[in-house]
Amino acid sequence: MSQHGYYLEDLTIGMTSSYEKTISGEDITTFAAVTGDTNPVHLDEAYAATTMFKARIAHGMLSAGLISTVLGTQLPGPGCIYLDQQIKFRAPVYINDTVVATVTVEEIDPRRRRVS
Repeated sequence: MSQHGYYLEDLTIGMTSSYEKTISGEDITTFAAVTGDTNPVHLDEAYAATTMFKARIAHGMLSAGLISTVLGTQLPGPGCIYLDQQIKFRAPVYINDTVVATVTVEEIDPRRRRVS
């Protein structure tokens, strides 16, 4: 495994990379254990059935965390420090849904050595 990702000089506007994952019930249970977010909409099928979602859903931050996977392993890759994120959740993620996190280079600031 490479110890570094892309160098700033190797990046170009429009570069893109993605990570795809099918979310399992175990993923949700593990995320709850790690974070302490034990909201029953994520863990209790009977409770979740009474909500607007009608079934267990993944934590929003579990899905959002997949962006970090792309940034830290692919684009720009190892050595990247993730500084900012703005999120709008558009739909629930259910068990066995496949989520795709895609990152696109939109701006490069050579002076500050930052990419957005």
